[in-house]
Amino acid sequence: MTSPFIHQSVLAAEVVEAFAGYPPGDLGGAPPLLIDCTLGGGGHSALLLEALPKWQLIGLDQDPTARAAAAAQLASYGDRVRIEAANFGTWAPPAHQRAVAVLADLGVSSPQLDRAERGFSFRAEGPIDMRMNPEAGESAAELLDRLEEGALADLLFQFGEERLSRRIARRLVAEREAKPWRERSTGELAYAVAGCYPPKARHGRIHPATRSFQALRIAVNDELGALERLLRHAPDWLEPGGLLAIISFHSLEDRLVKQAFLADGRLERITRRPLVADPAEAEANPRSRSAKLRVARRLP
Repeated sequence: MTSPFIHQSVLAAEVVEAFAGYPPGDLGGAPPLLIDCTLGGGGHSALLLEALPKWQLIGLDQDPTARAAAAAQLASYGDRVRIEAANFGTWAPPAHQRAVAVLADLGVSSPQLDRAERGFSFRAEGPIDMRMNPEAGESAAELLDRLEEGALADLLFQFGEERLSRRIARRLVAEREAKPWRERSTGELAYAVAGCYPPKARHGRIHPATRSFQALRIAVNDELGALERLLRHAPDWLEPGGLLAIISFHSLEDRLVKQAFLADGRLERITRRPLVADPAEAEANPRSRSAKLRVARRLP
């Protein structure tokens, strides 16, 4: 693929194995439908369409760059594929269609992290943006310039589980008095956050700004709210016996998925414990190390 949106899908073999075991049964002559809620560059979907030649796909993504890359990646599958510009948290399927499988990979894609202009990472200088859809909504910098100190501290603690949230919020609010965050870079934000840590804690395995960046990204994109809505509605998108598979990357997401699969009377858990990357994948793709796949079946 020549597109700049190149992303290595995590737990791909596990996803294909889970869905390939689904017995379609009698769908009234309709082809089995897969809904990929986080299409990205089309990596998971391409593997599934190849392994399951009778299936059709509706792929959702709010990132225009990802949709363009997926269209190129999946072009050979022709009218088996329909790509929609949508956030899975607010999308609804056609009334006459039910899916045999729904997949959501909740991770930030490599192109989003690696492209400095998207502002997701402190490893390269860029604007403090962090929007999954760069064409709509409030950027992380605008959020930082708007929130009062207490609200910002709560956000960092709730979404980043940041124990120094109050100290960091106080520093970030003080910094914006001299120069607003919308005129600053991701590197400046990371430096300000790191300065709130004791010197010995600034050079550990995890960068001290990691949790703050996570919290801002989750807030800007309403990631947990969208996930809660998906967990509430996705079981109704499925045929009886259909599968719901979700890949999460941090404890806040995984906890929501686990609790929903346990509590929802429409679902039966297939995976009692989450599936994780094997040593070979974890070595080849470090971003897979935190991935957890949970699968549930829609009850009759």
